[in-house]
Amino acid sequence: METNHLPAVQKMIDILLMDNRRCFSFVDVGCGNGYVVRKISELNQCVISVGMDGAKEMIKKAKKMDPNGNYHCSDIVDWVPKLKFDYIHSMEVMYYLDDPEKTIKRIVNNWLEVNGVMIIGVDYYFENERSHSWPKDLNVPMKLLSISQWADILKKSGLHKVNYLQANKGVNFSGTLILYGRK
Repeated sequence: METNHLPAVQKMIDILLMDNRRCFSFVDVGCGNGYVVRKISELNQCVISVGMDGAKEMIKKAKKMDPNGNYHCSDIVDWVPKLKFDYIHSMEVMYYLDDPEKTIKRIVNNWLEVNGVMIIGVDYYFENERSHSWPKDLNVPMKLLSISQWADILKKSGLHKVNYLQANKGVNFSGTLILYGRK
């Protein structure tokens, strides 16, 4: 996952850093082994970088690779962080949610600072036809939404200046859909 998603994740980080904050707090939703948390933690402007994931084994792996890191194992729907963040990042998580709109709205309301930025990356979306078979192939339920549906969810969740781009397009790949907006 880390290797395949690194170009899109780097683009997402670049978008966040265009914000030019002197200091910021950051959370990676669905942090996996913590590679984004570790990468962000290296930045001088980063005051705190937190990872959260619902998979115990991934959090265990993250803590093993980064013993001093700040990682939490919890379901995205239930987790309530102790602080709000300037940046919320999520890669390849949101389409697994039963109700992405409800959960994203909850995250924006309860996790994101005023003027904070939420950025999400998804490869499973309507315009990326190559991904349409994934739920059947992997035997995992997923929500197939179009670019405009994802953008509408972010807007309905209280984000404005919502933008998107498709990063790393290739042959038979429409690119990773990156969406972001400001609270």
